[in-house]
Amino acid sequence: MSRFALCTAAVLSFAAPLAAAPIGSPAVAAPSQATHAQLVRLFADWRAFNHPAIVDGRPDYSAAAMAARAARLPAFRRRLAAIDRRGWTASQLGDYRLVEAEMNGLDFFHRVLRPWARDPGFYQTIFAEMSDVPAHEGSSAEPNIDLHNFAYPLSPADDQRLTELLSAVPAMLTDARVNLAGSKAHDLWAFGDRAFNEQAEVLAGLEAGTLTMNDLAGKRRASLDGASPALRKAVRDARVATEQFAAWIKAEAPRRVGPSGVGKANYNWYLTHVLLNPYDFDAQQVLLQRELDRALASLRLEEVRNRAVPPLTEITDPAAYRAMTEQRTAKLYTLLTDAGFIADRPWYRAALAAQMGSYTPPGQRNFFTHVTALDPLPLSSHQTHWIELARLRHEPHPSPIRQQPPLFNIFADRSEGFATAMEELVMQAGLYDDSPHGRELVWVMLANRAARGLASLRVQANEIGLDEAGRFHAEWTPRGWSDASSRLVGFEQLLYLRQPGYGPSYIIGKIQLDHLIAVASHRAEVEHRPFDARGTFAAILDSGIVPPALIAAEMVEAGNSR
Repeated sequence: MSRFALCTAAVLSFAAPLAAAPIGSPAVAAPSQATHAQLVRLFADWRAFNHPAIVDGRPDYSAAAMAARAARLPAFRRRLAAIDRRGWTASQLGDYRLVEAEMNGLDFFHRVLRPWARDPGFYQTIFAEMSDVPAHEGSSAEPNIDLHNFAYPLSPADDQRLTELLSAVPAMLTDARVNLAGSKAHDLWAFGDRAFNEQAEVLAGLEAGTLTMNDLAGKRRASLDGASPALRKAVRDARVATEQFAAWIKAEAPRRVGPSGVGKANYNWYLTHVLLNPYDFDAQQVLLQRELDRALASLRLEEVRNRAVPPLTEITDPAAYRAMTEQRTAKLYTLLTDAGFIADRPWYRAALAAQMGSYTPPGQRNFFTHVTALDPLPLSSHQTHWIELARLRHEPHPSPIRQQPPLFNIFADRSEGFATAMEELVMQAGLYDDSPHGRELVWVMLANRAARGLASLRVQANEIGLDEAGRFHAEWTPRGWSDASSRLVGFEQLLYLRQPGYGPSYIIGKIQLDHLIAVASHRAEVEHRPFDARGTFAAILDSGIVPPALIAAEMVEAGNSR
C-alpha cells in the first residue's frame, strides 16, 4: 500500500465515527414521538438527580452521599436502555446519545476524576464573569454563585438569596477539608490555591464596590449599596474563609505527592464514551503537532508575504482604540452575516458588540492582550462564543434535551472548536484583505492553542507536571507573548488538567468542524451543485452545542432526505 493510501486510511478511520449509522432502522414503524417523550421525561429526572442535596445553600459531597449517588446510576442506565428507538430521526437518536454520554460522564467522575475528593478547585463556587461557553469550564461544587446573574443594587429578594448562598460558603469549605483528606494529586494542590486567591479578590471587590462583572450585556459594576448588614457580613465571612482555604491548600500541597492526570487509558475512555470524540490520545497528539507546525510555518510565510507592508501600530489613546474596535467589530459582523456563517439577528450583533475590550498597556498584558493591542479582530472572531450564547437564550432548540448545556463539559469540542475555527474561517473569507498583518495574528493564536493542548495531553498521561506544561506552552507560542509564570498560563493548564479533553478541544473540535464542511462540500460536488455555505453553517448551528459526531449524523440524514 502506498504512503498516500496509508495516510488516507488513517484519516478515514479517525473520521468514521462522525458518520456512524444510527441505531435502529427508520424503515420499522414505531411511535417515535411517544418514545422520544419517554427520553425527555427521563432526562428531566436525570438532571434533577445530578444535583447534590443542598440544605440552606450547603451541599453534601461527603463520601456517603457520593456513594449513594453512584449506586443509583445503574437504574437510570436501565431506564435509558429500555426506550424503544425504532424509527427515530437522527436528531432524536442524537438526544439519546447525549443523555447516554452524560450518564457515562457521571460514571467517569465517580470512578476516575472524583473531583469532590481529589481536586481542591472543585470548591470554587463564586464567579463574577459569565463563562463564554454554555456552562462553567471544569467541574465545580453546587450551588454556583454567579454574581453576574444579579441586578445591582440588589432587590430585597436578591439580597436575601445572595446572603443565604454566601453564608454557606464557610461551612462548605470546612466540609471540603474532610472530603479532600485522602487526595494525593500533587498538581491539583500545587496550583489549587490560585482559584481561591481569585475568589477572595472577587469578594474583596464586591465589598469595596470595585468588582467588574461580565455577561451577555457586557461589563458592569457590582455594588453593595443599600445591602443589608447580613449580606455584608456574609460577603466578609466568605472572603475570610476563602483566604483561609487558599492558605490551607498551599500548606498541604507539599504533602500531596501523587499523580494528577487520569492516564491514557482513562483519557481514551472519556473521549469515546463521554465526549463522543473520534480521535484517541495518540491521534490527538499527532493532529495537535500538525496544527502547531502548520501555524508556525504559515506565520513565517505570512511575514515574508507582508515584508513590504507597513507594520501594525498600536492605538494607545483609549477613546481612539474604542472607536477602532467598534469599527472592526462592525466589519466582522457584516462579514459573518454576508458570507453566511450566521443569520442576522439583533441579539447576535448586541452580544458581539458587548464583548469589545479596551487597550491594555504593555506592562499589564497577557497573551491575548498582546494580540488585541495590535488588532482586536482575531479575538473578536473567537468571541462568536457570545453569539452562540445569545442564540441559546433567544432561540431555544426544539428539543428540551438541547435547551440546557450538556453536563461534564461535553460541549467543549463543539463550542471551543467552532470558536477557534471561526478565527481562520473569517480570515480565509477576506477579513484581513485590507490589513494583511492581521493574518499573522491568527496564526500566532493557533500556535498558542496547539502548544497548550499538546502540553495538556502530556499532563493527563502523567508524563510531565503543570510547571513543565506551562514552560512548553509558553516556549512554543510565537513572539514571546506567553509567560509560563503568568496567571493566564497557570489558569489554562490547571483547567485542562481538571477537565480531560478541554485543552485539545480548541484544535480537535476545529478539525471536526473542518470535516463537517468537507463532507458538505463533497456532497455538493457529487450532486453537481454549488457549495451552500449558508445552508451548511445553518445546519451545524441548528443542531445546537452538541458533539460534532451528533451534528454529522443529522447533516447526513438531512442531505439524504433531499
